[in-house]
Amino acid sequence: MIGSNDEEAEMITIVGAGLGGLILARVLDRHGVKSVLYDLDASPQARHQGGMLDMHVESGQMALRAAGLFDEFRRNVLTGGDATRVLDKHATVLFDDAGDDQRPEIDRGALRDLLLHSLPDGTVCWDSRVTGVRPVAGGHELSFADGRTEISELLVGADGAWSKIRALVSAEQPVYSGLSFVEIRLPDAAKHPVVGAGMLFALDDERGFLAHREPDGEICAYVAVKKPADWAGHEATRDELLDLFADWHPDLRALLTASEGALPTRPIYALPVGHRWSRTPGVTLVGDAAHLMSPFAGEGANLAMRDGAELAQAIVAHPGAVEDALAAYEAAMFPRARAAAEESSANLVELFEPNGARRLADLFRSFAG
Repeated sequence: MIGSNDEEAEMITIVGAGLGGLILARVLDRHGVKSVLYDLDASPQARHQGGMLDMHVESGQMALRAAGLFDEFRRNVLTGGDATRVLDKHATVLFDDAGDDQRPEIDRGALRDLLLHSLPDGTVCWDSRVTGVRPVAGGHELSFADGRTEISELLVGADGAWSKIRALVSAEQPVYSGLSFVEIRLPDAAKHPVVGAGMLFALDDERGFLAHREPDGEICAYVAVKKPADWAGHEATRDELLDLFADWHPDLRALLTASEGALPTRPIYALPVGHRWSRTPGVTLVGDAAHLMSPFAGEGANLAMRDGAELAQAIVAHPGAVEDALAAYEAAMFPRARAAAEESSANLVELFEPNGARRLADLFRSFAG
């Protein structure tokens, strides 16, 4: 019986060991509820986890408190990492704020490691790519790339933008936003004071640079460009990108010329604003699987973590009543996700208009006021 502390209780199956899935497992474990996570990566070190995340009080920080990991999180934040500056293409400073530690920044990889280390050994099954899922008597059958199958009584899709589990509840698929990021990395932040102490937004001409200092002294940055879907799948070159920023300030162009390594392209996709589904027995979604949106509300990871924590709390609060737990979780999650998706969609449009930097600076000032 799911949600029961009985030794015979069924385990909850979570597909995806990202932040939402890991928080879900951690909060369940704190309440004596077993779970198993399946992830397609060969190991926790299989790939770089991305850049910095700011943890919001009402979502990411709330989830970490529910997980009993808030103090450890605080020991891993980047001091001053929530500083923010906004420039136009001439490197004119339109907004510069030192931060107030209300939304402390942490490296995504460090946060994931914190969550992984908090779980009992064997909770995460690595190298477990789900290739199919179908309803069966008593739950759902998962098929894996290695040919095995598993039956789940309660299945949670935490498997991101291209979720396999989503098909059980919704026919919707992510749609390309028209904007793509090209990731660049610079080894020595001290050589690029234009970035400031934390996060840089340099926007103009419907394009820009989004950069952040990292705890190891590097800079992770994204070159943001409006391009058609077919461009998003090709391998950009530095010369190609420099041509797009030919009349930008030399300090901003230097973020490209001084960058090292590959230039992975990351097209920005989103599910329809207000994506939801009818209550489907024995299955639900968290994070990007449920409400993928662009990063321009700063809510993606935070919402995923809040989803995971609140789903776990609903399961614990409804022992033996799975459907009541899932219904309660979804009733709170749907409107919350819709509001964030609306903000994200609107900000993407405004930030990548010709005067996007001034719009963003005005927005930040309104928050400060």
